[in-house]
Amino acid sequence: MVAESYSRNLPFSKAYNFRDVGGYAGLDGRRVRWRRLFRADSLHRMHEADGEAFAALGIRTVIDLRREFEVQKFGRVAEEHGVDYRNLVIRHVDWEEIEHSADTVHERWLADRYLNFAEDGREGIAGSLKVIADPAAAPVVVHCMAGKDRTGTVCALTLSLLGVSDEDIAADYALTTEAMRPLTEYLLRANPEAVKGNEHMFDSPAEAMHLFLDDLRALHGSVEAYAKDIGLTDDDLHSLRSHLLTDL
Repeated sequence: MVAESYSRNLPFSKAYNFRDVGGYAGLDGRRVRWRRLFRADSLHRMHEADGEAFAALGIRTVIDLRREFEVQKFGRVAEEHGVDYRNLVIRHVDWEEIEHSADTVHERWLADRYLNFAEDGREGIAGSLKVIADPAAAPVVVHCMAGKDRTGTVCALTLSLLGVSDEDIAADYALTTEAMRPLTEYLLRANPEAVKGNEHMFDSPAEAMHLFLDDLRALHGSVEAYAKDIGLTDDDLHSLRSHLLTDL
């Protein structure tokens, strides 16, 4: 499934879901390059002790998918890291407003939320994919609050455009479930209202991602057609694949 040549999970003291999305099999027998695209939970907690390890990754660009009030409330990656910071908001319906009753099919509920990101959040997703497609912006880290849903959607779309199988995309998304354990423990100490009553928002079953990708194709024909519908060009897609996939 993955040719491991780097550590996928990157341990930081105050970032709980930081990992590399490289190594997956993609188009034409190539693989997604390591150390070019990372996904993470919010970087506002990044401790001084993590600065050296973060700098060693050579990250040039941080894509923050959170809404403005989230950035204002919690803060952003510290300016001292010297990255190009992009707040490319994914608009969406507030999850607290969407019923999640006991008989809800949870995977279906999550997939519907991701489809809402894809439709209401088109501007932020298109902007994020264009940045990720630009080799001059790399290495890039994309994050939201937990690094699970908005981040998971952008990374899933990116990997799909690189030719990664749905099985591998869903498995990558599901890795977040383990990362949520230390994050929820931290939140229960620091911000318990974010967790209590919202426990259904903190897991990432692979089937939810499969359903989302199926839904997107049913609406747009393919992930590539969706990308073009929201404004990506052939040049963007060529650039994305040229610098994020290994040479043959």
